[in-house]
Amino acid sequence: MKLLSPRTGERRVVSTRDGKVDLHELLRASSLGGSLRKLVGASVILMGGDQVKTAACLIELDGVARRIVLCPPDLQPKHLKTIVRDAESDTLVYDGGKPIPANIGVAHLASCVFPLTPQEPIVRPFATEWILLTSGTVGDPKMVVHTLASLTDAILNENSSTVIRNWATFYDIRRYGGLQIFLRAIADRGSLTLHEPDEIVDDFLARAAAEHFSHISGTPSHWRLALMNSTAARRIDPKYVRLSGEIADRSVLDALKATYPRAAVVHAYASTEAGLGFEVTDGEPGFPAEWLESGPDNVTIKVIDGSLRIRSNRTALRYLNDCAKPLLDSEGFIDTGDIVSVQGDRCYFVGRRDGIINVGGSKVNPEEVETVINRHPAVRASLVKGRRNPVTGAVVVADVELEEGTVESIELKREIIAACAAEFPIYKVPVIVNVVASLDVTAGGKLNRR
Repeated sequence: MKLLSPRTGERRVVSTRDGKVDLHELLRASSLGGSLRKLVGASVILMGGDQVKTAACLIELDGVARRIVLCPPDLQPKHLKTIVRDAESDTLVYDGGKPIPANIGVAHLASCVFPLTPQEPIVRPFATEWILLTSGTVGDPKMVVHTLASLTDAILNENSSTVIRNWATFYDIRRYGGLQIFLRAIADRGSLTLHEPDEIVDDFLARAAAEHFSHISGTPSHWRLALMNSTAARRIDPKYVRLSGEIADRSVLDALKATYPRAAVVHAYASTEAGLGFEVTDGEPGFPAEWLESGPDNVTIKVIDGSLRIRSNRTALRYLNDCAKPLLDSEGFIDTGDIVSVQGDRCYFVGRRDGIINVGGSKVNPEEVETVINRHPAVRASLVKGRRNPVTGAVVVADVELEEGTVESIELKREIIAACAAEFPIYKVPVIVNVVASLDVTAGGKLNRR
């Protein structure tokens, strides 16, 4: 990988709870052994349960393979045949952690194993295509084509500092958000500490602190979970806290600023297709409306029919699937599907276009209602959804997770409903508030809205 260059000095590792790899060793050794030279020009499906081995393979295969399809850990085996076909893949690289489905259509299998074996430098003739999979609700996942250049455009533009940054992240590197942090750690000449899905947050933060991280990232849902335990949350003292993947509302931003007063609290807008759109560094929700006239860092932003459109060098090149719709419009913009409300000198995210609840013909964005509910001091997090109704088609209901020590009561539910009624017309106000022990979060760290 071009980002990983020979360097002496401090030890650099990518680590999880269960293992680690020394990045400097990958300059002269391989996890793929004798298979690496056979993979020059191959279209590779990269699949396994181990993030550390995935990191090693990505570093080794970039520039060697013609194409890398990065499979997330929750990919359903039934999709593999279609992925192999559409990516014209001839090789599957796996770490031995999961059984490989039979008859998926690849000609070759290659194992990623530790410890590393010595490896002479290899010629890297390709601008490898990095294929990321979307998490669609129905059908096969879309296959989104990036290159290392599109994935690192924002990283290399901002990486002028000589300061080494060690990163920690709640994300999985096999998805866009985690991959961005993986690439940032390499570009920042530091180490990376990764969270495992079944790992207790307190244990992860303790590990990250032991690795002397300075920068840490996760979704707002990740951070709400971390802040549940104040003792665990204060175990770390970051210089930089980053949020992305969901709407960063004022409640979570203020909680992070209060918990980590010396940290820069930054939220970013990014998606698999649009890449990294922009970063908001002022600690406020939303983003400046002036960016609609002149976007940051050579990114062009506009809002059409309420939907955010983005054009930049960071966007994906195309969808790989033959049946997929065009990724870019005639002007090179991606329609993100994220609804934005322009209010004075600020733009605020309202929700997803495909997540709208239709109440008697009127539209309700769940995230908009959640933002108001989350302001209540007794509320840790909320999930707003529609429930079928024979008269209006649907009504709004809210599941609410309370702060530790808060007692559920009818009065509390009435307060939450009243707070929404003070902000919204009646059709947006929840008719029912359910108190739940915890809200379901996807493998990617977002509220499960399915």
